[in-house]
Amino acid sequence: MTAALLAVIGLPALAGVVLLLAGHYIEHAARALSITAAALTLVAAVTAAVAAPAVSLPFISPDGAGLAVDGLTAVLLPTVAAVVLLVLVFASAEGLRPAARFHGLMLLFTAAVTLTVTATSLPALLASWEIMGATSYALIGFRWQEARTMPAGLVAFAVTRTADLGLYAAAGAAVIAGHGWRLADLADADGPWLHVIAAGVLLAGLGKAAQLPFSFWLSRAMEGPSPVSALLHSAAMVAMGGYLLLRLEPVLLASGWAGPTAAWIGAATAIVLGIVAITQTDLKQLLAASTAAQLGFVVLAAGIGATAGGTAQLVAHAATKALLFLVAGVWLTAVGSKQLPALRGIGRRWPLVGATFLLGAVSLAGLPPLSLWLAKDAILAAALHASPALYAAGLMGAGLAAAYSAKMIAVVWAKPGLQEQADIKQGRWDTERHGTRQVPPAVTVPLIVLAVAAVLVGVLAVPGVSEPFRTMIQAQTEPESTVWELVASAVIAIMVITLVFRRGTPHFTAAADWFGLERAAQAVVVRPMFRSAEVLARLDDQLNAAILDSGRLLDRVAAGMDVLDHAVGRTLGAITAGTAALGLLARRAQTGAIADYYAAAAIVTVAAFALLIVVR
Repeated sequence: MTAALLAVIGLPALAGVVLLLAGHYIEHAARALSITAAALTLVAAVTAAVAAPAVSLPFISPDGAGLAVDGLTAVLLPTVAAVVLLVLVFASAEGLRPAARFHGLMLLFTAAVTLTVTATSLPALLASWEIMGATSYALIGFRWQEARTMPAGLVAFAVTRTADLGLYAAAGAAVIAGHGWRLADLADADGPWLHVIAAGVLLAGLGKAAQLPFSFWLSRAMEGPSPVSALLHSAAMVAMGGYLLLRLEPVLLASGWAGPTAAWIGAATAIVLGIVAITQTDLKQLLAASTAAQLGFVVLAAGIGATAGGTAQLVAHAATKALLFLVAGVWLTAVGSKQLPALRGIGRRWPLVGATFLLGAVSLAGLPPLSLWLAKDAILAAALHASPALYAAGLMGAGLAAAYSAKMIAVVWAKPGLQEQADIKQGRWDTERHGTRQVPPAVTVPLIVLAVAAVLVGVLAVPGVSEPFRTMIQAQTEPESTVWELVASAVIAIMVITLVFRRGTPHFTAAADWFGLERAAQAVVVRPMFRSAEVLARLDDQLNAAILDSGRLLDRVAAGMDVLDHAVGRTLGAITAGTAALGLLARRAQTGAIADYYAAAAIVTVAAFALLIVVR
């Protein structure tokens, strides 16, 4: 079944490349090709999950690109493929254009995600991480003509890529430590290299999962189309940060410090971003903050070794959050707004869509017997075993989840106002105020499927029933939720929801802009970096000017040396010429005649006597 493993990566990659390169010529067939490729990818994912194949391909080293399907992969691979198919069906019905570019990028992004899930070696993981980051930037900025999209894509790309440097540091440390490329061997690194690897993995996972202090990039990413948000922030990009920490959980635990650090950061994110979600008045911003908060439970699970609970949370959150984002996209298209005041009572206008949203929101709230109630409690059971303080923090995050979910339900299922009731009763329907009447049937199909999944996938975490799942991912030793723990979390959720319906939610002014996390990043990182760059640029200019000045000085020195060289040359030439002339004169005296020599001797003698007489 190696073919199925290669197909789950190769099919979306090939279809995506074809659509991007030949999109202008096959624009009319782009949606059909995309959905076909996604459907075949789902078939290949299910086949690979059942057969559990493995393959090693040459990349950097003879077996550098290792791919395999194990228990964790067998759960997540079909989940990713199924969500991708449903999102692409929704996007096709919604009619995003240009279709070829959108679907090509989505499929290429899917290939990167499936490669991430199946990678068992550092080269394969790094390659998929790179492609995932690049395509996510292109998808967030898909509507590049709009003023806000490209800066949003740049912020998301810069923040996640900065955190990704941790993965490169971990890879470098692994190579130096001599443990090769295999992910399974990283926990065996010796001495300080293990801590470098753990720190790098933790940094990369926190950045991709939008955990504190990186959470703000998720707010900016909401500028992308709703299907992009539904995929990137449910089963794909953000989930891959949590998956990385679950996959390399042995590294975190072996370091001694990275596990507790991850657990507390996850718990803090669930609380802080839960408060942010409560304060939002924009539906997509609320869903974005809740995504980071919900992934906080996955990071918490990775930090305490609760692989089963973390995996169940990933799957349940993928179905729930994809559903909620897609419904937000339906309402944004119909009403033209994602502000909660404009969406008041919208669930009553489209009952079927509103019902699916209600199921997703109730699951997100942690109400029994829906999936996130069971998955979250599986994590909380492990947290209670690890630390009562951590358990209390997790319960607080769960209570906040119930609060922001209740806020959404209260708004979208609010009773219409008197004027609106009169309009509806008398058959008057102002599309500018109430939106269009109809939702395409093809749009509702993915919503219904995801709503069913949001209800049922919690079976993975049912105490006493989830044993095959725990065995598959080798997590039999993890503590299970007791009946009292399940009842306690359910009671807390019900109390919080009741309180929200009666009193509303408090408004935290500081939380409205995500506690100024982006401003803090600009103050702590961006502005000092730019100032450092300016200082270095000035230093470079001064150094360049000094080099140019020294060059000009050398030119003048060279010109002076050239003049001196010419003068010396002329002097030496004159001496040479005079010497040659004297030589000629000396040769003339050498006639060989004895009379001439006597005459010369007589002249010299006379001259000597004359000189003697004069001197004396």
